[in-house]
Amino acid sequence: MDVRQVLRSQFGAALDMLEHAVRGCPDGMWDDPADTNRFWHVAYHVLFYTDLYLSEREASFVPWALHRENHQFFGTLPWPPHSIVAIGAPYTREEVLAYLKICRDRVDAQLGAIDLDGPSGFEWLPFGKLELQLYNLRHIQQHTGELMERLGARAGVDVPWVGMGAKG
Repeated sequence: MDVRQVLRSQFGAALDMLEHAVRGCPDGMWDDPADTNRFWHVAYHVLFYTDLYLSEREASFVPWALHRENHQFFGTLPWPPHSIVAIGAPYTREEVLAYLKICRDRVDAQLGAIDLDGPSGFEWLPFGKLELQLYNLRHIQQHTGELMERLGARAGVDVPWVGMGAKG
């Protein structure tokens, strides 16, 4: 079994489901002030961390060109003084989809290059690189599921299950 191909397939499937959710989101839900974490913000959060955890280590990570400081966080900063994060104007659907494409491309590039037997590269995640990629997949799917639930409950939009990515 080629573990890298399995990971590529499952990243592809998870990102396909996120893409379906982003494309299926009605305009009125994209930046709904009734949501603690707006739809676009959850999608951006997922993509930021997908991108980050595909990096060799924190120090080598280069944020997306349109990244806005601290927009990857929900609520407060995770370190002292735990200030409330000021979130500005929403990313557009087109911007989020462009970042999703970048992340999809990074999956293909990075999974061929990273040492799956090495350490995670992130001091707050004390496990190896292979487990980091499983963690990364769980993170994508957890938030994608959250967005799918919103779409189904509030807009009657069904996001289809994707079992494996196109390259799987």
